[in-house]
Amino acid sequence: MILELALAALLGAFTWSFMEYCIHRWLGHDRRFRGNLFSREHIRHHSEGDYFAPTWKKALAALAFLALVSGPAVLVGGLVSGLAYALGLVGFYLFYEILHRREHTHRGVGPYGRWARRHHFFHHFVDPRSNHGVTSPIWDFVFRTYRRPAKIRVPEKLQMVWLTDPETGDVHADLADRYELRRRRRAA
Repeated sequence: MILELALAALLGAFTWSFMEYCIHRWLGHDRRFRGNLFSREHIRHHSEGDYFAPTWKKALAALAFLALVSGPAVLVGGLVSGLAYALGLVGFYLFYEILHRREHTHRGVGPYGRWARRHHFFHHFVDPRSNHGVTSPIWDFVFRTYRRPAKIRVPEKLQMVWLTDPETGDVHADLADRYELRRRRRAA
């Protein structure tokens, strides 16, 4: 029973990883789907960098996912496994939201945190057609949109607080091999 619940929750998390990729790639970046609520928020996030949709919108999205998925999941997997699946999906969605915000607001902690930030910032600042998975590169490999991040040039107007030394305005020395600041051209 415990193994069944764990597998159902893992399947839910895996489902979210696929949804995360699809939503980000097609609803967020495909011009054919522009104008949807997600794309408007996503475009603003790319252009302002530190903008995130309000938490209440994300909480409503989590509740909507839970409401939409729970019924069918219970019908297919039974009450306990169906709910485990739905909670795995919504739980991993919430993990994605926390991770995504922290990538922009904090230095990455541990190898996974540092990897996730570079993978995501390559998408933000180098090539928005690649690296759509925020929590995992699995679907980027499947759909051939994975690109290994090289040095990431962050536009000065979008620089994150953790990236630069407040005294010098330069990229912190321990990050300079992976990031650089793309400075605005100054009028002469």
